[in-house]
Amino acid sequence: MTTALTIALAQTSVSRQPQENLQTARNCLRQAAVQGADLLIFPEMFMARPQEGVPLTTVAEPLDGPFVSSMSAMAAEHGVAVVCGLWETVPGETRRAANVAITLGPDGTLLARYNKIHLFDALSVRESDLMSGGQKEPPIFSLGGMQLGLAICYDLRFPELFRNLAIRGADAVLLPSAWYAGPMKEEHWLTLLQARAIENTVYVAGANLCGAPFSARSAIFDPFGVMLAGAGEGETIISARLDRSRLEEVRTKLPSLSHVQRDLFGI
Repeated sequence: MTTALTIALAQTSVSRQPQENLQTARNCLRQAAVQGADLLIFPEMFMARPQEGVPLTTVAEPLDGPFVSSMSAMAAEHGVAVVCGLWETVPGETRRAANVAITLGPDGTLLARYNKIHLFDALSVRESDLMSGGQKEPPIFSLGGMQLGLAICYDLRFPELFRNLAIRGADAVLLPSAWYAGPMKEEHWLTLLQARAIENTVYVAGANLCGAPFSARSAIFDPFGVMLAGAGEGETIISARLDRSRLEEVRTKLPSLSHVQRDLFGI
């Protein structure tokens, strides 16, 4: 029997109020369940959009707080796994919060947590003033017989993170994102999603925020770089089937992972 997983990306705008975003999650999960999705991926910062001059500690919560608890209950209600961006409290921090992506299983249990490693201190943005970066390699979790890795937004510009996940056995990398709009930014986003898929022969799925100042254009690429689904500028849900037979087909034709010179390059 072929192993396959149907994933959906929720390209949404985001409010500064967690309760409003939970209502968005309810609506999206209902639609994704009707469409037969096994997993629904929400963007980075989905819990609440940062507000200028207001510390993230005003909205941040622990993993057992009300936001994650509500998302967990909704995942279990619809039988759909969820990847979601949130702000997690950091002991001792009075202003900064951890920029985290979590995975909740279709029964609502926590499957994975990833604290964004690469903070976007570029192009007049300084995430490190607001966020506490992670120090551990991204997790890989199993769902529906597929091995799935996590990354967040700016991580996309660091190919070594994706190579690490691929070498550790990831079949796909899921990327919640709040990728900003701007000159060449949309081109960078789509090009890098495709490149990370091609160079690692993995599926790559990027769920991006939409509405100013974000660039939208969520997309899913297969291990050969073929776009399986792509969104435009507005709110939408897109989906695609991740198929292990396709992964094996590509890796048989293009066994580049087996040609990586790990000792030479210290991988």
